[in-house]
Amino acid sequence: MEKAAKKVTGLDVQVSIKPPKIETAKFRIIGTSPYVQARFSAKAMQAMHQKHEAGSTANKKKNREARDFDDDYKQAMHIATDGWIGIPAGAIRAAMISACRLVGFKMTLAKLSIFVQADGYDKVDGVPLIRIEGKPEKIEMAVRNQTGVVDLRVRPMWRDWEAVVKINFDADQFLLADVTNLMARVGMQVGLGEGRPDSRESCGLGWGTFKLG
Repeated sequence: MEKAAKKVTGLDVQVSIKPPKIETAKFRIIGTSPYVQARFSAKAMQAMHQKHEAGSTANKKKNREARDFDDDYKQAMHIATDGWIGIPAGAIRAAMISACRLVGFKMTLAKLSIFVQADGYDKVDGVPLIRIEGKPEKIEMAVRNQTGVVDLRVRPMWRDWEAVVKINFDADQFLLADVTNLMARVGMQVGLGEGRPDSRESCGLGWGTFKLG
């Protein structure tokens, strides 16, 4: 470890912090089960905004508008400013950090050591995105809200999908083999998107798994 003496307010101090050693790994991930996406729509955010602006008058009874399921389908996608659809880069990073639990690596250190390079940004809220390859289809699902009421949800599903993911990692914490094995575990044991094995609210539906290509 390199050390350099510096004069600070009349005292000699030793600087012993190494510069960051950040390396990059690129992976092609290939879906082994469908990937399903459900972003919080711009339409829903706008409705909330209007309700907050209206204040107490928002509680007045209003006629319920007809539901546009095709629009719900489009609103559930993360669309980049350039028009392509992407997977949130933060979801991949969170999945890698979660997978650290399986191998006893400190998640707090992983948060400071693993980063996902974005291919672009969501046109609505600027969320960093990784471009997904494949054609989505519209699916309708019956779900139960927190109040217990059953409702319909429309989501985009990719039955066949791929993506190229570039990972920046701290080489003082991880070897390239470590990052590769961590990504493999994400693909098999954690998953991405709705219904993934590592879902916070359930055991998942087995969706969002992948293998390394």
